Amino acid sequence: MSAKAISRSGKVNADTMQKFLAFSGLVLLYVIFSVITPNFFSLNNTIDIMRASAVQGVMALGGTFVIITGGIDLSLGTVMTFSSVIMGIMVADMGVPVWLGLIACVLTGAICGLANGFFIAKMKIPPFIATLGMMMITRGLSLATTGANNKYFTDYPNFRLIANGSIVDSAIKAINPNWSVPVPNAVLILFGMAILGHLILTKTVFGRYTFAMGSNEEATRLSGVNTAAWKMGVYTLCGAFTGVAGILMASRLNSAQVAQGAGMELDAFAAVVIGGTSMSGGEGTILGTIIGALLMNVLLNGLRISMISQEWQWVATGVIVIGAVYMDIVRRRKRG
Repeated sequence: MSAKAISRSGKVNADTMQKFLAFSGLVLLYVIFSVITPNFFSLNNTIDIMRASAVQGVMALGGTFVIITGGIDLSLGTVMTFSSVIMGIMVADMGVPVWLGLIACVLTGAICGLANGFFIAKMKIPPFIATLGMMMITRGLSLATTGANNKYFTDYPNFRLIANGSIVDSAIKAINPNWSVPVPNAVLILFGMAILGHLILTKTVFGRYTFAMGSNEEATRLSGVNTAAWKMGVYTLCGAFTGVAGILMASRLNSAQVAQGAGMELDAFAAVVIGGTSMSGGEGTILGTIIGALLMNVLLNGLRISMISQEWQWVATGVIVIGAVYMDIVRRRKRG
């Protein structure tokens, strides 16, 4: 067997082990919280975890593309908020049709992502600084455009059904009214976005160049690829995914809340890294990110139900982020 084949085999085994560990951690956490917290193992709470995972998961899917390139996006949470705020202003204040508001939400996220990509790829600003700046810009714009007031969709009763309704349950009850499978629409959207993300990442030129830039951006550029344009595309795609997450969050709460997304980029970041996407770039899967998002939401939900205060939830998230990054470092060292 050639050295290249051995290296690839080692990489596949390490990636599989990372997913196995993440999935095992997810199952273990679910069992632990089910034992120590009486209300955890219930249909209503499981549905709540699934809804929360959908918001964070869609955001993390976009972040997966960015981290595979070796970049980072610290503006995910505030871009999500700003996108939903723009939708709220258009729909709740201006009376624009909801479908136009939905498009505007995704476009706002994409434009913010494009701006991040321009700062990073064209202006050569480090991703950490560029996206930190975007985080502050979008946070300020969310407050300035709303006067720090939330936007409510109470006049649009069907809006909340985007995330909270269940097409599956309605279809099942149409067959037999006594049956119920209340899978939230938000979960269907999450898995739809995951399938889309997987296809883009594994079946398109866009995906190949995403991995190539993360593995060796200079070599990719020298081979004739316009890495600046493709990198801008990656950040734009990330922003669009974040806009979809903004729709899900606003629908879940039936409002666009100006402070809701603050800090959510850390949860999304943790989900991506826990799922096996390498911080050094060049590696990552959509499936791993979904597992990571579920694990993070089981943990946070369990801590909340256990009456653990918000500050200790932040501590737990921080510890998990550090642990996941350290595992990535160890994994890369073993590969040599």
